Amino acid sequence: MTTVDLPLLPLGRGTDLNSERGVECPGDLPSPSDPDLVARAIAAKEALGDRVFVLGHHYQRDEVIRFADVTGDSFKLARDAAARPEAEFIVFCGVHFMAESADILTGPDQKVILPDLGAGCSMADMARLRQVEDAWEALAAAGIGDAVVPVTYMNSSADIKAFCGRNGGTVCTSSNAEVALEWAFAQKPDVAGGAKVLFLPDQHLGRNTAVLQLGLSLDDCVVWDPHRPHGGLTVEQLRDARMILWKGHCSVHGRFAPEVVDELRATIPDVNILVHPECRHEVVLKADLVGSTEFIIKTIEAAPAGSSWAIGTELNLVQRLAHAHPDKNIVFLDKTVCYCSTMNRIDLPHFVWAMESLAAGQVVNQIEVDPETEKWALVALQRMLDLPGKSHKD
Repeated sequence: MTTVDLPLLPLGRGTDLNSERGVECPGDLPSPSDPDLVARAIAAKEALGDRVFVLGHHYQRDEVIRFADVTGDSFKLARDAAARPEAEFIVFCGVHFMAESADILTGPDQKVILPDLGAGCSMADMARLRQVEDAWEALAAAGIGDAVVPVTYMNSSADIKAFCGRNGGTVCTSSNAEVALEWAFAQKPDVAGGAKVLFLPDQHLGRNTAVLQLGLSLDDCVVWDPHRPHGGLTVEQLRDARMILWKGHCSVHGRFAPEVVDELRATIPDVNILVHPECRHEVVLKADLVGSTEFIIKTIEAAPAGSSWAIGTELNLVQRLAHAHPDKNIVFLDKTVCYCSTMNRIDLPHFVWAMESLAAGQVVNQIEVDPETEKWALVALQRMLDLPGKSHKD
């Protein structure tokens, strides 16, 4: 099998919206790629056979997710990959931090491929290792370093996960954030005033979990801004806080607005508002149900026919749910909010290029985590896996 040139631009060398739909945000999903590529994708996958295992995140576009062997959220997919040690290649149709997690959890002889290296995560990029290390030093200088336990959301880079592993912390998903925070607060029983948590990188998930599930107050939470001296906080604010939230957010979920919830309730009778906990606190307070991507999917599957739902999560998933359940009235929480543009960089041209390259014996876009980072990231991930109770889904 040979690789045929596709109109793909090297990362950082311009933009071709015909071949890279998803790098702009017009408010609707990008148009499908050339249908002729479907036959090429099928042929490449058949040529690779059991040597390849394709993972598709829920936020992927339909034209790509149709080729996934399994679909799901980031950590579930990484674990699915680890459960397939016979697969030589893991093609991850997701974003960079997800492929890193897959590389950490899979065997040394398996190669994890990200079809487009430009498929990153704006939230993960908001917490850089040097910034977090500077914050950690500042917390020590404020006299509270011994009281702080770092907890990072799965949507973070491998080196941030490793930072948490080295410093007695853990990883969490949106499903088990409550359990992870309970664990973290219990790690410093002898500290005067109790333990504190440095929560990375999504302030909204941290705040929503702490206030709505653990019973903390908004006054217990402060936001560390890495772009301001000392995080923009005084020593007194740090000492009084229980939750030190990193100033990060999801570029999609962070844009849903509470006034849209009010408008939908006024226009759609008996509408149910269902949102992801990465949404802003004001939005979550107005919602009927809040939960992870898997929770959203299961809620819609179990909903009665004729019921109405406004869903606050990524547009690809909402439209897929609407098409799969025509007996229910399903709308996007805000038509002006875009799909995840970086996730959508994994389009059919990039997928075909990666698969045909592998079939031709050329390994492209391999994601490799260095051994030291992998070691400590695994420590943090294992602490999460050892947590009691809730599932480890996003």
